[in-house]
Amino acid sequence: MNDVPKQPEGLQGPMKAMSPGVVDFLFRQLVAGEPPEDTQWRREGTALAEQIPGAELARRLSETDLASLTPLELFEYVRASQRLVAWAEQLKERAVAHYCAEEPARAPKPAC
Repeated sequence: MNDVPKQPEGLQGPMKAMSPGVVDFLFRQLVAGEPPEDTQWRREGTALAEQIPGAELARRLSETDLASLTPLELFEYVRASQRLVAWAEQLKERAVAHYCAEEPARAPKPAC
């Protein structure tokens, strides 16, 4: 009757979302006295949060290893994905509007 519930195996809380690669990165940052975020990608080009929607953003998102992202980077990844979806929806809406606005295709004239 007085059974103590067993703790579930594995990590709980915020640590549950952190991959071993992220934990290793954060540990190296702590040891080096650096901030707990990856600032190298900011020096290498356009930050993901600033990348304009389009083919390049789609390429970068598809090539990203989600397991290696810090929680902040994962948040920025999700926001960038949402921007890309909104951009694609606008493209679709313009195409549908263009399709609906065009005159019906005319039948070719018979050859004489």
